[in-house]
Amino acid sequence: MAVKKIIEIGHKVLKLDNKSIEDFNSPKLKRLIRNLIDTMKDYDLIGIAAPQIGENYQVFITQPRKTHARNLGKSDILRIYINPQITYLSKETNLIYEGCGCVPESSIFGPVVRPSEIEIEAFDENGEKFSLRCDGLLARVIQHEFDHLKGIEFLEKVTDNRKMVSWTHYRKDIRNSKEQKTASLITKVEYKVVS
Repeated sequence: MAVKKIIEIGHKVLKLDNKSIEDFNSPKLKRLIRNLIDTMKDYDLIGIAAPQIGENYQVFITQPRKTHARNLGKSDILRIYINPQITYLSKETNLIYEGCGCVPESSIFGPVVRPSEIEIEAFDENGEKFSLRCDGLLARVIQHEFDHLKGIEFLEKVTDNRKMVSWTHYRKDIRNSKEQKTASLITKVEYKVVS
């Protein structure tokens, strides 16, 4: 399909309401998913939501893997989430430095505290409903992309603006730190079809 330009932070499209998907066989949905995959891979991201490419629909994808910004011990497969709902958030939290494709050249990273384990229900590209319980960077990227569907940017959740860093300092001091790697480690991935 096509690599799309990612909408930059501050653009009104990132704050608009996002429509639910009704027709899972729609060519428009298939094209949107393909464009999300192509764009995520081209920008070397681990997740992307439809509003980030100017499409206001309840759709995002994830694929935690080794990228220029992430150095993971365990990766995850490409997953598609349509009309998602988070059904569980653990009381236990962790801090991971996040970045975003909506920040030009992914040049800013900041500390964000989120629940360390979550459960989400969504539909896949074939309209099959599933639930996924997970932790680590997979739980993190799901929450980050889910926020995009609610018009929330990660910068709104940074715990301490004084600890924001550039890409250079993130790469040098944080990306491979024990704290970042421990919090990002994926140890739980429980997928099941919901009837």
